[in-house]
Amino acid sequence: MNKSKKRKSEASTGDRAQKKSKQWRVPRKGQPIYAAPSIEPGDSGIWATCEMGKEGKSTAELRDLFEEYAKKLYGSVEEQAGGEDSNENAEADIEAEIKKEVQGMKAKVTKKEALFQSVKMDIQCVLFFKTRPPIEPVSFVYTICKDAAEGVRQRARFVKRLSPMAMMGKATEDGLAKVADTVLGPVFHGDEDGLKFAIRPTRRNHNVMKREDIIKQIARAVGRYHKVDLKGYDRLILVDVYKNVLGMSVVGSDYDDLKQYNLAEIYDPTQQLEAKASNGTAPEVEVKDDSPPLDVVVNESGPKDGGISMEKSEDDKASLESQDAADHPPAS
Repeated sequence: MNKSKKRKSEASTGDRAQKKSKQWRVPRKGQPIYAAPSIEPGDSGIWATCEMGKEGKSTAELRDLFEEYAKKLYGSVEEQAGGEDSNENAEADIEAEIKKEVQGMKAKVTKKEALFQSVKMDIQCVLFFKTRPPIEPVSFVYTICKDAAEGVRQRARFVKRLSPMAMMGKATEDGLAKVADTVLGPVFHGDEDGLKFAIRPTRRNHNVMKREDIIKQIARAVGRYHKVDLKGYDRLILVDVYKNVLGMSVVGSDYDDLKQYNLAEIYDPTQQLEAKASNGTAPEVEVKDDSPPLDVVVNESGPKDGGISMEKSEDDKASLESQDAADHPPAS
């Protein structure tokens, strides 16, 4: 009799433990549900590479560095928030006013963090920070690298290359077209004609769009009033494709002089880069310094592309051939 009661008691205890383990909490009404940041079409941000196994430390270093420069370039976040609040309509409805005030208080608490949101990537040595206005990724990264080149030593021991992305989109032909229209329009479709440009695509864990197709589509978006020049470019178009997202930006003619925005190379140039610079050729950061092994394809090989239809001049063809040669140096 006692044994049967004991068994029932043990069984009931086990059932309660099993039921307890299956319990889950329902968020209270009004309680925010937090989701991990992700890269969405229309976002802007900054790609970064770092030493293997130092992703966490590099994320912390970059967050401190970015916030330091944001304050330096744009002022404090609290001041910006105060400026926005002062423009509210004084005659607005009382209820709406209270609602705005509450939202403003919440925004002031999180606004500093929201300037830079780190997005966790499932790839070694690669980081991504989403940015929001007033941060403009291209000029922001340029200022950091320019200061580094002028001797300002940043606290970024493990960070390597920074790649600003003016706009992100889906890694499809249609997504590339939308991003190119937004990013390239203000630069190449304004009053200035005859710009010399180059295109440098980088793909990571992506094999849908081929490198040569990306180059052709971007060249068509640039238009026939500008000329390809891979060494003496006025503007360089950077395209980074990762899985199902892509980003694009246009940087200036001193991109290679600034070691392709690689902070590690700015501080401690490799002998190979110095040799290339002394020979008058564009320095390129070694793949091993900037990319995790195996799962990253940087400037991967492909057939020579001599068919970008712009002016179809001999200079263009020579430039395209030189781009292929620059991207694929002969094996030593």
